[in-house]
Order: sequence, then C-alpha cells, then structure tokens
Amino acid sequence: MPVKNLIKAGEYHDSVSLMLAAQEVARLPGVEDAAIVMATEANKGILKEAGLLMPQTLNATANDLVIAIRTAQDNPDELLAQADKFLHRKETAEKAGDFRPRTLHSALRSNPAANVAVISVSGRYAAQEAWNALKSGLHVLLFSDNVSLEDEIALKRFANQQGLLMMGPGAGTAIINGVALGFANQLAAGPAGIVSAAGTGLQEVSTQLARYGVGITQGIGTGGRDLKEDVGGMMMLAGLGALQADPATRVIVLVSKPPAPSVMHSVLEQVYAHPKPAVVCLLGGEFISQSANVLPAHTLEEAAWLAASLVKGEKLADPAAQPDPRIAALRQRLKPPQRYLRGLFSGGTLCYEAQVIWEDFRQRGRLTPAVFSNAPLHQQRQMSDSTLSQGHCAVDLGEEEFTVGRLHPMIDNSLRIRRFLQESRDPETAVIMLDVVLGFGAHPDPAAELGPVVLRARAQAAEEGRELLVVASITGTEQDPQGLSRQAQALEGAGVILCASNAAAARLAAELVSDEHE
Repeated sequence: MPVKNLIKAGEYHDSVSLMLAAQEVARLPGVEDAAIVMATEANKGILKEAGLLMPQTLNATANDLVIAIRTAQDNPDELLAQADKFLHRKETAEKAGDFRPRTLHSALRSNPAANVAVISVSGRYAAQEAWNALKSGLHVLLFSDNVSLEDEIALKRFANQQGLLMMGPGAGTAIINGVALGFANQLAAGPAGIVSAAGTGLQEVSTQLARYGVGITQGIGTGGRDLKEDVGGMMMLAGLGALQADPATRVIVLVSKPPAPSVMHSVLEQVYAHPKPAVVCLLGGEFISQSANVLPAHTLEEAAWLAASLVKGEKLADPAAQPDPRIAALRQRLKPPQRYLRGLFSGGTLCYEAQVIWEDFRQRGRLTPAVFSNAPLHQQRQMSDSTLSQGHCAVDLGEEEFTVGRLHPMIDNSLRIRRFLQESRDPETAVIMLDVVLGFGAHPDPAAELGPVVLRARAQAAEEGRELLVVASITGTEQDPQGLSRQAQALEGAGVILCASNAAAARLAAELVSDEHE
C-alpha cells in the first residue's frame, strides 16, 4: 500500500490533540495505518519500523510535525488534508456557565482553603509557577520536567524554609491525605507512609501493600533528581521527617534508585535517629543496616512485603521464595531460535526494577548476554538505538525521547502497541514483558487495547510455527477506575501470562530464557 507523509515545519500541537487526531485518521475508510507525531529521531525511527517513513521526512527536525498514512485509496493527499483538518479543529471542554480560573491567584481566590498546587505546564514556565505557588503558601506537586537543576535546588531550599513540600520536578505521583495526585491509585487509609523518588515505584509499593490489606497515610513523591549530590535529598528528608512526626504513620517506606553516597548517608542517619521502623528500598543499591528497626529491600516487591510484615507484626510468606510453577511447561513451548526477552515498560521504575532482577540472574551465570536498555543500570548497557532491540532489552517508553509530542504511555498505548508488534515479528523473541499501570490519570481501559494486539501477535506467531510468550503484571487495585480483576480477566483471556508483581513477572521472564536452572 502507498505511504504518504506531510511535513508541517515548525508546527506544534499538544500531545492530546495529536493522539485524538491520529485516532480519527486511523478510522477513515481505506487507511491501514496512520501516525501524527513530532519528527524527533525516536519518532522517525518508529515510523521507519512501521513502514510509514518517506525519505524526505528524514530531514525533518524535532520542531516539525509529521502526518503519515498508509492507504489503499488513490487519494492520499485528500486523506492528509483531512488529517490536517482534524488536527486544527478547535474544541473546548468548557461548558456554559462554568468558571475555570486562568491563573494560580484566581484559583486561590475561588478556593482559599486549597493548600496544594499541582503544576503541569511546559518546562520553561514550570519553575515560575512553582515559585508563585510556594510564595502563596502552597505545597507543590511539580509534574513538569525540563526544569533546571539550579531552579529545583532553589525551590526546594525555599520550601524547606517555609515548611512546605516541593514535590518534583518530574514528580508523577503523590497521595496526600487520601487524595490521589498525578498518576496514583485508589487506596485505603492505613498505617504505612511512603516517600519515593520514583512515581511508579510509589504506585507499585502502595498497591502491593493493598494486596496485603495494608493502607497508607501519605505517599510523598520527591522527583527523580532529589537524591542527587547537588540536591541533597531535601524532599526525601523533609518527607521522612513529616512521616516520623505523624502519629498515624507506624511504618515508613523509602523508595529510590541508588542515591549519591553522601545523600544516602544523610537519609540513613535520619532514619536511624528515630525509633519508628522503616523499610529502605534503593532498587539494587546495597547497604548494611545498623538498626533492627531499619530493613533494606532489594526490590519494590520486597519493600511492600517487609512493610506489611512490620504492620501486621508477623513475618508473612516471602513472595520471592518459591519458583513459579508454570516455568517448565512454558519453556517447552519455545522453539530453538527463540532466546531473547524484550521488556516494554510504561513505568520507568518498573523497567529499572526488572533490570535489577535480570542483573542478578546474569551475575549467577543464568542470563546471557547482558540486558541493554535506553534507561540502563550502567551506562555501558545503553542501547545504541532505542527503536531497535538487539539481544535482551528493557525499553522504558516513558523516557523523554519517546514522549516529546506524545502522551505518556500510561495514557496512550499506541507507541507500545507498535513496538510490541515489532518485537513479536522477530523470530528470536521468546518473551515480551509488559507492565500495566492502572489508577487515576492512566488509560481508562488498557486491556481493551492491549488484549486484541496480543491475540493478533500470538496468532501470527503460531502461523509461523512458533509460540509468543507475553508476561505481564498489573499495578493497581480493585477500587481503581479500571478495576484490577476486570483488567486481569481481559488480559488472561488474550493469552497474557499474569504475575502478582512486576518483580515476579521479571523473574518469570528471566527463567523462561535462562541458560540453566539452579
């Protein structure tokens, strides 16, 4: 089928508009495939793999918009014009009579009891809006990225002086006094408090706690750079202090990727100085605890298990203690050429946790070659091209290279679907691992989009005489808008092999392609 591209030089639209327009174009009669994206290098690579890239589009820049279609019709130019019309159609969500404040100050005037501002604007404006909020006496959840390190340090110093929380930049999740902010889940109140430098890390730990019947007091996000040397863990320490002072919080959980050594020292020093028990998960970063009240956790799964055991006053069954009973039967389905695992993640922390587990397998001589990633544990494992997998790979589709001009993959499944089909066609692919994240802000029914794609890919693999294994976990609760059991039923109905946690899914995926069994 012929492919046609339209390049709109220097034209920008928000990611929601791009997604909605692309969906409408894909529904037009005769359109087999369509995409509307900013011409970043990653997006051009994706178009190429999808067979939607024309040679002239290679010269387009990240500031240019590309409309690409593949059609059997003889009127591709008319279809491109229709796509352009969809894109420029002005719609408003405002209803007659509704008052929608246009500034932070007008919002405060209309609701003077508000004490938290959630800021999600372009990075160039985000710092100034955060300053406005802090100077108005508001705690801040700064969802925006692309804020300078200097601005982050200054904002957090000021917030500390004012006794305010400055969560972010890049803080995607928080649950404050039971209110979910950003990407977050519906959780019961309970005695565990969480401070996390990782949004999906906070979601995974809190929803795993929910499966043990343990609720939370607060879930405080800090932003991913908080534990860097220059920032000094200012919000991790402030959040920790708030939970230590909170009588409703009986157990504290701290979550991050390995911090700078000096920051880890400061955090642990504050943890040791207080009698309240704490679980510290540095996701692969190791430390030897100097207190029986402070428990190190290697994974998010282990952090939730240890915290639930502390809350309940008994050692619960270790979820990692027993191997998955499905391993042997699943391995028998694979053909000799199938040897690689491919992780396609919407949650950056879940991608990181999977790599921690796979690195453990590698160090035990059970997984070769090493796993490469666009967000690797070690720089020497950086993928040379994030749009092309080679060997074992873990791809974080929420990284900025994939989200410029696109909605986050927790909201929009289109990019992951394209990549999934790409990986499923590779005869060396044995296992594709997915994370499915539920909750407020996430896609309203991810299984409804992912399930049919899994069915189609598995059917295609079967026609070629091979089995495609798809392993996944769901981060969510039954009370989430999407419903945990509804999503699980739909995914399992499509042939997805579900696990109880992201860590369990990573272990199973590694076992299925491991070099030997212990």
